[in-house]
Amino acid sequence: MASPHGATPTPFKQPRAVWAVAFACVISFMGIGLVDPILPALASSLQATPSQVSLLFTSYLVVTAVAMLVVGWFSSRFGAKRTLIVGLTLIVVFAALAGSSGSIGGIVGFRAGWGLGNALFISTSLAVIVASASGGFAGAIILYETALGLGIAVGPLLGGELGSISWRGPFFGVAVLMAIALVATAIFVPSLPKPDHKTSLAAPLKALRHRGLLTMGLMALLYNWGFFTMLGYAPYPMELDAHRLGLVFTGWGLLVAAFSVFVAPRLQARFGTAPVLYVNLFALGIVMAAIAAGVHTPTVVIVAVIVSGAFIGINNTLTTQAVMLVSPVERPVASSAYGFVRFIGGGLAPFAAGKLADATNLSVPFYLGGLAFLLAIAVLATGHRLVSAAEENPAEGSPVLPSLQRVGDAPSAEHRPVIVAVAATEDAAAVVDAAALLARNAGTTLEVVHVRETAVVEEVALDAEDAERAHAAVVAHLDRLAAHNIAATGQVLTSVGDHAAAGRALARYATDVGARVIALGRSPRGPVAQFGDGSITSAVTHAATCTVILLEPDKDPDTLTASRLRELRDRAA
Repeated sequence: MASPHGATPTPFKQPRAVWAVAFACVISFMGIGLVDPILPALASSLQATPSQVSLLFTSYLVVTAVAMLVVGWFSSRFGAKRTLIVGLTLIVVFAALAGSSGSIGGIVGFRAGWGLGNALFISTSLAVIVASASGGFAGAIILYETALGLGIAVGPLLGGELGSISWRGPFFGVAVLMAIALVATAIFVPSLPKPDHKTSLAAPLKALRHRGLLTMGLMALLYNWGFFTMLGYAPYPMELDAHRLGLVFTGWGLLVAAFSVFVAPRLQARFGTAPVLYVNLFALGIVMAAIAAGVHTPTVVIVAVIVSGAFIGINNTLTTQAVMLVSPVERPVASSAYGFVRFIGGGLAPFAAGKLADATNLSVPFYLGGLAFLLAIAVLATGHRLVSAAEENPAEGSPVLPSLQRVGDAPSAEHRPVIVAVAATEDAAAVVDAAALLARNAGTTLEVVHVRETAVVEEVALDAEDAERAHAAVVAHLDRLAAHNIAATGQVLTSVGDHAAAGRALARYATDVGARVIALGRSPRGPVAQFGDGSITSAVTHAATCTVILLEPDKDPDTLTASRLRELRDRAA
């Protein structure tokens, strides 16, 4: 059999359309961190109280929350590019107006328009990057996660530098940078087809009828209450200028990005989603109590805020993935419903904290924020069984849990098949063909498993491909093998962000059918991601009861063990 053995493309070699949207993503993710360093300067320059300045967060986040209910409806009718253009235009206009305003009330109002634009942009940007990127779905996710990390880390630094010149600097800076992104998007991003399925306006609210989604949403609301209390009020007791505040929140942002991308998946794979969230929320409660107790000691507040970045990074990743695990609705709908609930908490917290601080003292809002983190643990406990069951025993027929769907005939019970797992990559056919030779030499059948991935990044969830395309990919493999008289069967494995859960599901199936070998191809996410904890490759290697091999065209099979994974991971690092 002849198959094209294309090299795996790099995720950073992309067309101009992808770079235009990725650049806009970086600026968008700067969002809140960009404003944080100028909060004390705003209060001083505009003769406003901290509670009045906190409304910058409230207007932005409440409008974002409500917008999450309609962005799916809007984008499914007007298309991804138009949604991006509208979102970017709103951000440019309202950021510039906020910078031109002479009153705190004006800035608060313009931040609301900025929040609407940001909701439209964020809900669509990942889909556009995936549709336009070379290197496949996984490469697009790497690029998006990179933009997320850069935006979170660099936002406070840029806000501090511009804010040290004038409090208007961050607003005008966003307007100029987003205007550049808007022009680049309009020129370079092609018109993309509208989705076949139009989202109902009522779909996100109807989704909240499901206990699992509502429980996780309420947990996230309480988490966001504590998070945005800290973000909105911690700058004041630090007693720093805009430049130094920017440096503090840059340290915080670096920890958020690092622990979100690198640490959270490893902890999740080792201990499970719910246990990690329990410990993480408790740790955040302790951090908030430390801030409250040491509110008159700037060093305590500074250190506590920076350290909190590690726990916030973990929480941001795992809460969204937990939502996808327990939600029996389409991923974009679950994402919109969850985003609505969680942003409501983030929007109301700064307003309530301001009123409390005015009526009592600055410690009380932080104590309340710490209590919110602890209450989030109690809410999560009511849904613990749902999360654990979703991780360990995927529900049959649910579209959002790691599950296997048969394509064509089932394999004969008397054969112990060779199973080959591939994704939508350029070398998938070559890997399947190499596995077919192994099966033929072993005198057994081949089972082709096509991995259909879902990315979960912050509150955004996106399928790599729809069910029809995944089914067609398996059929294409089976037809090609049949033409060469090779007996094969096929399945589609649907993964939900948590790659380890999909790997464990595959290993369980291999045990059930008595598979001789599980063959895995190279991941387009690169060797560091493939061989790290929390990956499909790692989960299969640790959970399978049969031999697991790494299969590359024109190379000898590489038997994978725990020690071999460590060796490959260390070599990649």
